Amino acid sequence: MSTNVLRTPDGWWVVRGERAVRIDSKAVTTAELLADRDAVREAAASSESGTPAADLMALPPVTTPCRVVAQMVNYRSHAKDSGFTGDIPPAFFRKASGSVSGPHETIVRPAHVKFLDYEVELGLVMGAPLPVGTVVEERDLPQYVAGLVLTNDVSARDVQLTKTQFYESKSYPTFTPTGPYLALLEPEDFDRLLDLRLRLSVNGVPRQDRTLADMIVRPAQALTLLARFQTLDPGDLLLTGTPGGTALKAPPKPVEKIAALLPPALKWKAFFNGQARNPRYLRNGDLVTAAISTPDGHIDLGEQRNAVADAA
Repeated sequence: MSTNVLRTPDGWWVVRGERAVRIDSKAVTTAELLADRDAVREAAASSESGTPAADLMALPPVTTPCRVVAQMVNYRSHAKDSGFTGDIPPAFFRKASGSVSGPHETIVRPAHVKFLDYEVELGLVMGAPLPVGTVVEERDLPQYVAGLVLTNDVSARDVQLTKTQFYESKSYPTFTPTGPYLALLEPEDFDRLLDLRLRLSVNGVPRQDRTLADMIVRPAQALTLLARFQTLDPGDLLLTGTPGGTALKAPPKPVEKIAALLPPALKWKAFFNGQARNPRYLRNGDLVTAAISTPDGHIDLGEQRNAVADAA
């Protein structure tokens, strides 16, 4: 059974139902906590009733600085929405760890960003070094992945598309809400990964809803591909892609063919004029709610509730 860990300004806690028990650990970073699993197990096995979890202020359970890596177009439904056909080559990009924010923290839209989008994603938190050249089989996942977190890969689409700039468009402060829980997994829990269901709604209206069965490149293969060129360390975070249902969608094929004949400046102007009529982009005052869990709650990463506000 997975163990849910909460991070607060006062330290680390194991959450059991609606109660939380403090972890007796001097760990400050996620990597340090992962090296002190005995303390986590003692808290999980404690007989004390604990503190109401709802009374605690949840911080992101992944501490920074750390590496934040993400997979691009890694769900079949998202690939369809994005206009991809045929095989999609696996691709990765980096996010600044300064974008990591709390599970209930306000998402701040920079003044120059007009098209702010959401992407609920499962995050893998590394528990052991992944050296360059490592080959990870499905059975090896428990050796490298300590646990899972709920994340939202918030994206400034006008920056991403016009500049072909993933790093900037996804790295502004508050653009990676993370948590509330770090779900530390036991080896048998990894057999349940494909049962995990990702859900996101805006103002109570469902936008994204898929299980990991929709995933194209699954975690073991993703880590193998990433290890061709990238080292990961304990506490680092890999975002594994988002399902369909984001605000951004590819234009219909006839429109796309016509746009291809236009000069780049006119093409983007026409595209964003059309996007301006799309009501699904995030706006000041919106509330984004996201959750990831198995149907039976065996693994439950908790719920994010993030208001959206324009930068002052």
